[in-house]
Amino acid sequence: QVQLVESGGGLVQAGGSLRLSCAASGRTLRNYYMGWFRQAPGKEREFIGEISWTYGVTHYVDSVKGRFTISRDSAKNTVYLQMNSLKAEDTAVYYCGARKWDSSGYDYYGQGTQVTVSS
Repeated sequence: QVQLVESGGGLVQAGGSLRLSCAASGRTLRNYYMGWFRQAPGKEREFIGEISWTYGVTHYVDSVKGRFTISRDSAKNTVYLQMNSLKAEDTAVYYCGARKWDSSGYDYYGQGTQVTVSS
C-alpha cells in the first residue's frame, strides 16, 4: 500500500505560481511512477504528467508543457508539482497518484488539494 497526501493548494492570481507537494509513505517508491492529475468542476479527472521515481524522467500533457514541472525528493519521499503562468482554466482539485512501472493504470491516489486561479 502507498499512502499519498497532497498539500500546497490555494488561491492565486492568473499569471502567478504555486507549488504542490505530495508526501508518500507505506513502501519504497523504487520502480514506481508518480503522477499528477486534476479535476475541474463538472469534468473528468485529467492526467497532467508523471515522473519515474527511479530515473527522474518526466512527461507532460501539451496543455501544461512549459508551465508545469514535476520533480521528486527521494530523501523526503515527496513529489512536487511546480505550476507557473497559471491560468483561470487551471482551477481544479489536484491529485497525485502512484503506479508500478509495469501497471497500465494508477493504483493509488491522494485526497486532493484545491487550486483556484482568479482572473
